[in-house]
Amino acid sequence: MSEQTSNFYEIKKPIQFSSQNLGCNIAMSRDFTFTIKRSLFDEDYNPSENTRITTNFANLARGKNRQENLRNTLVMIDNRFNTLAHWDNPKGDRYSVELEIISVEMSVEGNGNTFPVIEILKTNIIDKKTHQRIEGIVGNNFSSYVRDYDFSVLLLEHNKNQPGFSIPDDFGDLHGNIFKYFVNSTEYKQNFKKSPVICLSVSSKDTYQRTGNQHPVLGIEYQQNDSSLTEKYFEKMGLQVRYFMPKNSVAPLAFYFSGDLLSDYTDIELISTISTMETFQKIYRPEIYNANSAAGQYYQPSLNQQDHSLTKIVYDREERSQLAIEQGKFTEEHFIKPYKNILEQWSAHYAL
Repeated sequence: MSEQTSNFYEIKKPIQFSSQNLGCNIAMSRDFTFTIKRSLFDEDYNPSENTRITTNFANLARGKNRQENLRNTLVMIDNRFNTLAHWDNPKGDRYSVELEIISVEMSVEGNGNTFPVIEILKTNIIDKKTHQRIEGIVGNNFSSYVRDYDFSVLLLEHNKNQPGFSIPDDFGDLHGNIFKYFVNSTEYKQNFKKSPVICLSVSSKDTYQRTGNQHPVLGIEYQQNDSSLTEKYFEKMGLQVRYFMPKNSVAPLAFYFSGDLLSDYTDIELISTISTMETFQKIYRPEIYNANSAAGQYYQPSLNQQDHSLTKIVYDREERSQLAIEQGKFTEEHFIKPYKNILEQWSAHYAL
């Protein structure tokens, strides 16, 4: 079955920069072009060849169990949504979540060659009682070849043969600027009504503590005292983070956002993100999100937790864990090295 791609948008915004650092004496102007592709994620989803194959959705859609995997995933999302959206929903079957994969490709030279820079999810909610289709949140899952390069190539090379771990001064700058440039474009705002919310797993390297704050949908809030590398990386994308453990969950989720997470989004929108991303985390990190006991006052996640349950969804965990370096090197060869001077010059002068 072929990939279902419904809409294409091109974003063209001129990026001005001086070419002095490139060894030239003339000023240069270049258009970076973004192409947005939407693909429906359902049980018939078949990822395209250039899809970043470690993304949650593409990983599930490969192999002999692909259709069963997809069907079970969608059922889990719907069940979790209806559990959280329980009001006026006596049978627990009022809502269904529809997912769109938003793939963003970038053209540097305007010659038709593009590189996949961002892949996110858009939720939509089907209300079977009122027959309404309600827009959800864009973001949710977040995948990026450039992030793979930063963490799996650049960071490893920077620390090779070094006595202690350190981070390059400009680590994450290019990736963050590309993300902010896209999100703040007129075209983004024409297609998506609200800023993105990205929902990730908590880190097994950090300890989280309950704050005493509780939200009716997001649940119990946690915080950690030290800023993690992931937090710093996403901060360069213009995003801040809060940690919440929704009702009947066993571990907090990390919500990265700009603006105000609690007032910018409706309960239904937030539930669509929780139900979607908690389902993916139960599949891929069952040691944390499908554990048989819930996080307490203080919580440090562990991927070595043996007291957990597995879902019925089958995938190749070993393959998934090995692809980041491969894809990071692909990015270095096909994006970073060919356009190094252009990208560095633009990123250094980029300002919102």
